[in-house]
Amino acid sequence: MKSIIVTGASSGIGRATAELFLDQGWRVGLVARRQDLLDEIAADHRNAVALPADVTDAKGLEQAFDRFGALDVLFNNAGLFGPSAPIDEIAIEDWEQVMMVNLHGMFLAARLAFGQMRKAGGGRIINNGSISAHSPRPGSVCYTTTKHAITGLTKSLSLDGRPYDIACGQIDIGNAESAIVTALKAQNPGMDTMDVAHAARSVLHMAELPLAANVQFMTLMATKMPYIGRG
Repeated sequence: MKSIIVTGASSGIGRATAELFLDQGWRVGLVARRQDLLDEIAADHRNAVALPADVTDAKGLEQAFDRFGALDVLFNNAGLFGPSAPIDEIAIEDWEQVMMVNLHGMFLAARLAFGQMRKAGGGRIINNGSISAHSPRPGSVCYTTTKHAITGLTKSLSLDGRPYDIACGQIDIGNAESAIVTALKAQNPGMDTMDVAHAARSVLHMAELPLAANVQFMTLMATKMPYIGRG
Protein backbone atom coordinates (compact mmCIF):
# COMPACT_ATOMS: atom_id res chain seq x y z
CA MET A 1 0.00 0.00 0.00
CA LYS A 2 1.37 3.40 -1.00
CA SER A 3 1.64 6.00 1.75
CA ILE A 4 1.32 9.79 1.91
CA ILE A 5 1.35 12.44 4.61
CA VAL A 6 -0.88 15.45 3.99
CA THR A 7 -0.30 18.56 6.08
CA GLY A 8 -3.22 20.90 6.59
CA ALA A 9 -5.43 17.84 6.17
CA SER A 10 -8.38 19.01 8.26
CA SER A 11 -10.00 21.33 5.68
CA GLY A 12 -9.92 22.77 2.19
CA ILE A 13 -7.46 21.44 -0.37
CA GLY A 14 -5.74 19.27 2.22
CA ARG A 15 -8.89 17.50 3.30
CA ALA A 16 -10.16 16.99 -0.24
CA THR A 17 -6.79 15.54 -1.23
CA ALA A 18 -6.53 13.29 1.82
CA GLU A 19 -10.03 11.90 1.26
CA LEU A 20 -9.34 11.20 -2.41
CA PHE A 21 -6.12 9.34 -1.60
CA LEU A 22 -7.95 7.34 1.07
CA ASP A 23 -10.65 6.40 -1.43
CA GLN A 24 -7.90 5.30 -3.84
CA GLY A 25 -6.50 2.90 -1.24
CA TRP A 26 -3.50 4.86 0.00
CA ARG A 27 -2.41 4.89 3.64
CA VAL A 28 -2.76 8.55 4.59
CA GLY A 29 -1.22 10.44 7.51
CA LEU A 30 -3.45 13.38 8.42
CA VAL A 31 -1.50 16.29 9.89
CA ALA A 32 -3.28 19.33 11.30
CA ARG A 33 -3.79 20.99 14.66
CA ARG A 34 -7.42 19.98 15.29
CA GLN A 35 -7.69 16.40 16.52
CA ASP A 36 -11.50 16.36 16.25
CA LEU A 37 -11.49 17.11 12.52
CA LEU A 38 -8.79 14.53 11.84
CA ASP A 39 -10.71 11.92 13.83
CA GLU A 40 -13.79 12.73 11.77
CA ILE A 41 -11.94 11.83 8.57
CA ALA A 42 -10.24 8.79 10.07
CA ALA A 43 -13.53 7.40 11.41
CA ASP A 44 -14.63 6.52 7.90
CA HIS A 45 -11.31 5.17 6.63
CA ARG A 46 -9.30 2.32 8.13
CA ASN A 47 -6.22 3.39 6.17
CA ALA A 48 -6.15 6.88 7.74
CA VAL A 49 -3.81 7.83 10.59
CA ALA A 50 -4.68 10.97 12.54
CA LEU A 51 -1.46 12.83 13.39
CA PRO A 52 -2.42 15.97 15.32
CA ALA A 53 0.50 18.39 15.16
CA ASP A 54 1.35 22.02 14.54
CA VAL A 55 3.62 22.27 11.49
CA THR A 56 5.57 25.05 13.21
CA ASP A 57 6.46 22.74 16.13
CA ALA A 58 9.59 20.89 15.02
CA LYS A 59 9.52 18.29 17.79
CA GLY A 60 5.79 17.61 17.52
CA LEU A 61 5.99 17.28 13.74
CA GLU A 62 8.93 14.90 14.00
CA GLN A 63 6.94 12.72 16.40
CA ALA A 64 4.04 12.66 13.93
CA PHE A 65 6.30 11.56 11.06
CA ASP A 66 7.95 8.92 13.26
CA ARG A 67 4.58 7.58 14.29
CA PHE A 68 3.43 7.27 10.67
CA GLY A 69 6.53 5.40 9.50
CA ALA A 70 7.33 4.54 5.88
CA LEU A 71 6.50 7.37 3.51
CA ASP A 72 6.21 7.43 -0.28
CA VAL A 73 4.83 10.95 -0.77
CA LEU A 74 4.49 14.19 1.19
CA PHE A 75 1.84 16.71 0.18
CA ASN A 76 3.30 19.80 1.84
CA ASN A 77 0.09 21.79 1.98
CA ALA A 78 -0.53 23.60 5.29
CA GLY A 79 -0.79 27.36 4.96
CA LEU A 80 -2.73 30.52 5.74
CA PHE A 81 -3.36 33.77 3.90
CA GLY A 82 -2.82 36.24 6.71
CA PRO A 83 -3.99 39.85 6.79
CA SER A 84 -4.86 41.66 3.57
CA ALA A 85 -3.40 45.17 3.75
CA PRO A 86 -0.54 47.36 2.53
CA ILE A 87 2.81 46.47 4.10
CA ASP A 88 2.84 49.44 6.50
CA GLU A 89 -0.43 48.23 8.01
CA ILE A 90 0.79 44.67 8.62
CA ALA A 91 1.50 43.91 12.27
CA ILE A 92 4.89 42.29 12.83
CA GLU A 93 3.29 39.38 14.70
CA ASP A 94 0.97 38.69 11.75
CA TRP A 95 3.94 38.66 9.36
CA GLU A 96 5.79 36.27 11.67
CA GLN A 97 2.79 33.93 11.93
CA VAL A 98 2.43 33.61 8.15
CA MET A 99 6.19 33.07 7.79
CA MET A 100 6.14 30.35 10.45
CA VAL A 101 3.25 28.39 8.95
CA ASN A 102 3.73 28.88 5.21
CA LEU A 103 7.53 28.77 5.04
CA HIS A 104 9.05 27.42 8.25
CA GLY A 105 6.36 24.75 8.57
CA MET A 106 6.83 23.61 4.99
CA PHE A 107 10.59 23.53 5.50
CA LEU A 108 10.21 21.35 8.60
CA ALA A 109 7.87 18.89 6.86
CA ALA A 110 10.08 18.71 3.75
CA ARG A 111 13.16 18.18 5.90
CA LEU A 112 11.58 15.24 7.71
CA ALA A 113 10.24 13.68 4.51
CA PHE A 114 13.53 14.14 2.68
CA GLY A 115 15.42 12.43 5.50
CA GLN A 116 13.09 9.45 5.52
CA MET A 117 13.07 9.15 1.74
CA ARG A 118 16.83 9.42 1.50
CA LYS A 119 17.21 6.44 3.84
CA ALA A 120 14.47 4.49 2.07
CA GLY A 121 15.89 4.99 -1.43
CA GLY A 122 13.46 7.52 -2.86
CA GLY A 123 10.12 9.28 -2.66
CA ARG A 124 8.21 12.35 -3.76
CA ILE A 125 7.49 15.74 -2.21
CA ILE A 126 4.68 17.87 -3.61
CA ASN A 127 4.66 21.47 -2.40
CA ASN A 128 1.47 23.50 -2.51
CA GLY A 129 2.53 26.79 -4.02
CA SER A 130 -0.09 29.19 -5.35
CA ILE A 131 -0.88 31.46 -8.24
CA SER A 132 0.63 33.98 -5.82
CA ALA A 133 3.98 32.25 -6.33
CA HIS A 134 3.90 33.98 -9.73
CA SER A 135 1.53 36.94 -9.53
CA PRO A 136 0.26 38.55 -6.30
CA ARG A 137 -3.13 39.80 -5.28
CA PRO A 138 -3.26 43.37 -3.91
CA GLY A 139 -2.55 43.51 -0.20
CA SER A 140 -0.99 40.05 0.01
CA VAL A 141 2.62 40.80 0.97
CA CYS A 142 2.79 38.09 3.66
CA TYR A 143 1.25 35.28 1.62
CA THR A 144 2.93 36.22 -1.66
CA THR A 145 6.39 36.42 -0.09
CA THR A 146 6.07 32.93 1.37
CA LYS A 147 4.75 31.43 -1.85
CA HIS A 148 7.61 32.87 -3.89
CA ALA A 149 9.92 31.29 -1.31
CA ILE A 150 8.22 27.91 -1.76
CA THR A 151 9.23 27.96 -5.43
CA GLY A 152 12.84 28.25 -4.30
CA LEU A 153 12.33 25.42 -1.83
CA THR A 154 10.87 23.25 -4.60
CA LYS A 155 13.79 23.90 -6.93
CA SER A 156 16.36 23.22 -4.20
CA LEU A 157 14.68 19.98 -3.16
CA SER A 158 14.47 18.85 -6.79
CA LEU A 159 18.18 19.45 -7.29
CA ASP A 160 19.33 18.01 -3.97
CA GLY A 161 17.01 15.02 -4.31
CA ARG A 162 18.35 13.80 -7.63
CA PRO A 163 21.11 11.56 -6.22
CA TYR A 164 18.59 9.90 -3.88
CA ASP A 165 15.64 9.39 -6.27
CA ILE A 166 13.63 12.03 -4.45
CA ALA A 167 11.39 13.93 -6.85
CA CYS A 168 9.91 17.30 -5.88
CA GLY A 169 7.19 19.20 -7.70
CA GLN A 170 4.94 22.15 -7.01
CA ILE A 171 1.25 22.65 -7.69
CA ASP A 172 0.11 26.26 -8.00
CA ILE A 173 -3.64 26.37 -7.41
CA GLY A 174 -5.85 29.34 -8.11
CA ASN A 175 -9.34 29.90 -6.67
CA ALA A 176 -10.18 26.37 -5.55
CA GLU A 177 -13.15 26.50 -3.19
CA SER A 178 -11.59 26.42 0.29
CA ALA A 179 -11.74 28.47 3.48
CA ILE A 180 -9.13 30.92 2.16
CA VAL A 181 -10.96 31.43 -1.13
CA THR A 182 -14.34 31.67 0.62
CA ALA A 183 -13.01 34.59 2.68
CA LEU A 184 -11.63 36.27 -0.44
CA LYS A 185 -14.85 35.66 -2.35
CA ALA A 186 -16.83 37.40 0.38
CA GLN A 187 -14.85 40.54 -0.46
CA ASN A 188 -15.08 39.91 -4.24
CA PRO A 189 -18.51 38.40 -5.00
CA GLY A 190 -17.77 38.05 -8.72
CA MET A 191 -14.69 35.88 -8.18
CA ASP A 192 -14.51 32.82 -10.44
CA THR A 193 -13.78 29.61 -8.54
CA MET A 194 -13.53 25.88 -9.18
CA ASP A 195 -14.36 22.75 -7.21
CA VAL A 196 -11.56 21.80 -4.83
CA ALA A 197 -11.88 18.21 -6.12
CA HIS A 198 -9.98 19.26 -9.26
CA ALA A 199 -6.99 20.21 -7.11
CA ALA A 200 -7.13 16.89 -5.28
CA ARG A 201 -7.17 14.92 -8.54
CA SER A 202 -4.20 16.90 -9.83
CA VAL A 203 -2.18 16.08 -6.70
CA LEU A 204 -3.10 12.41 -7.15
CA HIS A 205 -1.85 12.52 -10.74
CA MET A 206 1.49 13.95 -9.60
CA ALA A 207 1.79 11.40 -6.80
CA GLU A 208 1.06 8.37 -8.97
CA LEU A 209 3.85 9.03 -11.45
CA PRO A 210 6.88 6.73 -11.30
CA LEU A 211 9.91 8.38 -9.72
CA ALA A 212 11.53 8.49 -13.17
CA ALA A 213 8.97 11.19 -14.10
CA ASN A 214 8.05 14.41 -12.35
CA VAL A 215 5.60 17.27 -12.76
CA GLN A 216 7.99 20.04 -11.82
CA PHE A 217 5.37 22.81 -11.80
CA MET A 218 1.65 22.57 -12.43
CA THR A 219 -0.68 25.58 -12.64
CA LEU A 220 -4.32 24.74 -11.99
CA MET A 221 -6.90 27.48 -11.80
CA ALA A 222 -10.47 28.53 -12.39
CA THR A 223 -10.52 29.19 -16.12
CA LYS A 224 -11.74 32.77 -15.92
CA MET A 225 -9.73 33.98 -12.94
CA PRO A 226 -7.60 37.05 -13.76
CA TYR A 227 -4.15 35.43 -13.62
CA ILE A 228 -3.05 35.74 -17.24
CA GLY A 229 -3.02 39.46 -17.88
CA ARG A 230 -2.91 40.60 -14.25
CA GLY A 231 -1.54 44.05 -13.77
